[in-house]
Amino acid sequence: MQIVCLDLEGVLVPEIWIEFSQRTGIAELAKTTRDEPDYDKLMRGRIDLLGKHKLGLPDIQKVIADMAPLAGAREFLDWLRGECQVVILSDTYYQFAAPLMRALGHPTLFCHELIIEASGRVRDYRLRLPDQKRASVKAFKDLNFHTIAAGDSYNDTTMLAEADAGILFCPPANVVAEFPQFPVTRDYDELRRAVVGASRA
Repeated sequence: MQIVCLDLEGVLVPEIWIEFSQRTGIAELAKTTRDEPDYDKLMRGRIDLLGKHKLGLPDIQKVIADMAPLAGAREFLDWLRGECQVVILSDTYYQFAAPLMRALGHPTLFCHELIIEASGRVRDYRLRLPDQKRASVKAFKDLNFHTIAAGDSYNDTTMLAEADAGILFCPPANVVAEFPQFPVTRDYDELRRAVVGASRA
């Protein structure tokens, strides 16, 4: 019994906030969990910037509607779902994810929720639970699943450490330098081989 847990942004789809930053010209919004390990600090900064520039959820959703999965992501995910159970563990929000999930064939997604005012302003965010990626992997292990996890950022490293096997996918150099214990893969063929190698016979 095996389950593979994947991060979403940077692994299967582009980084939403980077895309939004490029569309709006607000450079500060390009910072992600690849740069900032403190998720609350990152999100508070994003919410403040959205308010400062009078941008809300509809503006972000408009950008997401034009986004597509990374090249090869759907094929990789289809292959993986044919081999074992797969769950996407992400620190994105359900209000963001729907069109991207459709493009990926509706995989199971665990993520968070934004608190939105009637005007569309992003007022706050609500975590499903703290460190939900690690907690989810631990729960799957408690259910007697052999777990493999793959991600690219600081906020993935606790789930990679909790899993029976953790794999970095296209991580930035700063994450590689701080977490040398995890094997690094740079494309879907390498990730496929790493998953097969980490699988329990």
